[in-house]
Parts: sequence; C-alpha cells; structure tokens
Amino acid sequence: MSDILLMVLGIVIFAVGLLISIALHELGHLSFAKLFRIRVPQYMVGFGPTIWSRHRGETEYGIKAIPLGGYIRMIGMFPPGADGRIEARSTSPWRGMIEDARSAAYEELKPGDEERLFYTRKPWKRFVVMFAGPFMNLVIAFVLFLSVFMTIGLNKQTTTVDNVVPCVVSQSDDRPCRASDPPSPAKAAGLEKGDKIVAFQGQPISDWAALSDRIRASRGEVSITVERAGQQKVLTTTVKTNKVLKKDAEGNPVKGEYVDAGYLGFGPGIAVTPLSFGESIDQMGTMFQSGVDSLIALPSKVPDLWNAAFNGEERKADSPMGVVGAARVSGEILGMGLPMENTVAMVVFLIAGFNLSLFLFNMLPLLPLDGGHMIGALWESLRRNLAKVFKRPDPGPFDVARLMPVAYVVAGIFICFTVLVLIADVVNPVRIS
Repeated sequence: MSDILLMVLGIVIFAVGLLISIALHELGHLSFAKLFRIRVPQYMVGFGPTIWSRHRGETEYGIKAIPLGGYIRMIGMFPPGADGRIEARSTSPWRGMIEDARSAAYEELKPGDEERLFYTRKPWKRFVVMFAGPFMNLVIAFVLFLSVFMTIGLNKQTTTVDNVVPCVVSQSDDRPCRASDPPSPAKAAGLEKGDKIVAFQGQPISDWAALSDRIRASRGEVSITVERAGQQKVLTTTVKTNKVLKKDAEGNPVKGEYVDAGYLGFGPGIAVTPLSFGESIDQMGTMFQSGVDSLIALPSKVPDLWNAAFNGEERKADSPMGVVGAARVSGEILGMGLPMENTVAMVVFLIAGFNLSLFLFNMLPLLPLDGGHMIGALWESLRRNLAKVFKRPDPGPFDVARLMPVAYVVAGIFICFTVLVLIADVVNPVRIS
C-alpha cells in the first residue's frame, strides 16, 4: 500500500475514533437527561448542516457535516427572568445576550414541559447530566490506555546490553574517548552487546531501574552474571566513580544536573514490555498529571504557535495540536512502516490522549463548557443550603444565563486559539518522524 493511501487511512481511522468519542460524550449527557426526565429535542454529532437524522420518540438523532464536536439540546437550560417572562428584550447588548440565551433555552416548549425543564431539576442532577459527557471521554481514555499498557506495553529499558562505552569520561564533559582515558569497567569485564544481565553481586535482577541503582551505589570489585548464547557467565570488574546524570524521584535523568556515583559504562536495551495492572494505573496517573500541566501551560504556548504559524519558526514537539494536526499525525504513524503492534499502539494512544484532553478541557469551570454549568449547579446548591442553615428564604435557581456575556468572551478566545492551532497544523504541522 502506498504512503499516500496509508496517510489517508490513518486520517480516516482518527476521524472515526474522534466521531465515536464525540458520540459517546453526548450519549453521556443524553442518558442522564432522559433518566431525570428532562426533554431532549435533539442529539447531534457534528456542527453545521445536517446530513442525516431520524426521530426516535421525542428526540431527533443526527449527524452534521463538520465533525468537530456535538451537542444535545435540552429544554429549559436557564430559568425565566425575574418577571417570569422569556420574551422580554433590552436595548443593552449584554442583556440582549442573556435574553437570547434564555429564549433559546425555551425553544420548542410544549404543553406539559413545565415539569421537564433542565433548570427545575435538583442541582446534583444537573451536575450529573453535565458531568456525564466529559466522564465518558475519561472512561474511553482509561480503557484505551489500559488496553495498550497491559497488552502491548511501553518502551522500557531492559537489562540487556545495547552498547558498551569504551572508556570512562565524565558525562558532564560529553566528549569522545582519548588515549589517556581508562577503559570502562564494562569493557574491562568483557561485557558485550546482547548480553542479558540476570544477576548483580550474585543477586538475581530483571529490572533496569533496580540494576542502575545497584550499580550507582556500588564501589570496588563486583560480579555480573550475564546470559550469552543461552549460557550464563559470571564476569568481574571494578566499579569506577564517575560524574553521571542525577535521577529525579521517578528515576528519570535530570538534564544538566550531575552526581558522583558508581559507573560501569554500558547502555541498556529498549523493548516493548507489557505493564502490570498496578504499573498501568501509575502510568495513567502520570499521564493525567501531564495533561493537567499541559492545559495550564496553554496560554504560554501562544507565542510559539504564532511564530510557527506566521514567522516560519520551528514547531515545537510539545506544541498544542488540534483535530487536523492529530489526524495528520495519525496518518504519519501508518506511513512509518512500523511493526503492526507499534502502529496500533501509537494510533490508540493518540485517540486516548485526545479523549483525556477533551475531559480536562470540558472540566474547566467556564461557560459555555460543561464545567461552567457544573459550577453553576454547585453554587446554587451552596446558596440554598446556606439559606436553610440561616433560616432565610430559598434564593431559587441560580440564573446561569447571567454569565452568558462572559461565556461569549470565553468562546471568542477559544475560537481564536482554535483558528491559530488550525493554521499552525496546516502550514507547520507537528511531525513525529
């Protein structure tokens, strides 16, 4: 199959995965809205012109032309104004936004709907309806990540020797060997590429991180048991003290920071290794934290995105990507000619990562995102409970429509950011090859 066809196939696979993710997100909202007897006139995947739809009961289900999102429309998202009327108008543009939102919330209001309005439900029920959408994205991410971690695995350093360093050179120097440099302990021991270290100082070992820590803590003569050509062989050498990269709490090297530690002088091999359930959960926790950090860092990425889009500067590897950029990466993955399991793992990772991003993004406590409605429900619950405690009149439902001017500003910022990412994805895309 040609590279172009593989690229197209990768884009199609990502697009289908994205559409399924959006459909399940909206299904989360829909399921709980119907469970709590809120009337839902529409369930749509996509935006723009409708290309297919069917009515089932009181709800129209359909697919729209632009697969960049979706929505369900619920009756009575906002309570009526203080005068009880929804058709009141104002000359103020800000009030106009509020009243437009309020009127839209009552579209298709039918006799008998008075008890099926979204705002009439208890705050916890409204919270659940809005949380159910992003929660579906979190479930999708969890299932996809877990399936890859436990079946295919991740690239992990192993105790198999990949290369032997010929001499002892401080890692802070970063220079080739000289004739005056002493041979590395690994070379002096006769360690060879492909040797699998199975024991250190007579104690069995199978984990690279544990072996690395043991080597760093060692001094003087040590024994290394290796498996070579199906047979075990014991090698001896004297560990040298050398300046090596410091490790952080997770065991990863810290760039630019060095410590004095035991040193043998060989590089570990890399293998795709399935993770245990516990290791998979830990890895997902790490990825969740990384996702939160990336979301917080988004504003700081704008200058780099602008320069990549309009000034021809290099697109950074950690640059934010939109749907177009992610689809291109999916196509690129299929065109790299990797083994099938690696290709599947990378595409599934991409879709899972996108779902994790959708969850985190929608949890932001800002309208028009799901998190904005959730925070409104929580605020209403707090107000009403405080009124009960202090024996004050019930303040009634919190009018989220009052926040619509802010919502339009937030939506405007999101649209501008999305357009910037789209331009960067087209003219200067992130590449993984």
